[in-house]
Amino acid sequence: MTFEPKIVGILCNWCSYTGADLAGTSRKKYAPNVRIVRVMCSGRVEPTFVIKAFERGADGVLICGCHIGDCHYQDGNKKTARRMPLLKKMLSQFGIEDERVRLEWVSASEGDRFAAIVNEMTEQVRKLGPFKSNGGAANG
Repeated sequence: MTFEPKIVGILCNWCSYTGADLAGTSRKKYAPNVRIVRVMCSGRVEPTFVIKAFERGADGVLICGCHIGDCHYQDGNKKTARRMPLLKKMLSQFGIEDERVRLEWVSASEGDRFAAIVNEMTEQVRKLGPFKSNGGAANG
């Protein structure tokens, strides 16, 4: 039986969520492994959101926001981009592989792009296998 990863998708309301909606309404075929959480801005995504996702059984986390320069809150996505290297460094200390967390920019008109990202990430996490906590902070 093939391992089916659980991926939490944290999407900004204005661009990425709308892009995901377009993928659905356009009937694009993509893996059903992503469970979407909508936030107003990718800049709202705190490191604890990602850690909680892994604590609660996620095998991967996909964060999507507006393209740089298109943020509805001016520079929320720039804040997210600056935060990402620190987040990945912290997660590596918890034993969470770099490939389990991904940041992408998806606009409202990029349903095809969203579907492709979901498919790529699903395959990537499937190859890594289920996330197994090492008992560190990601485990509570």
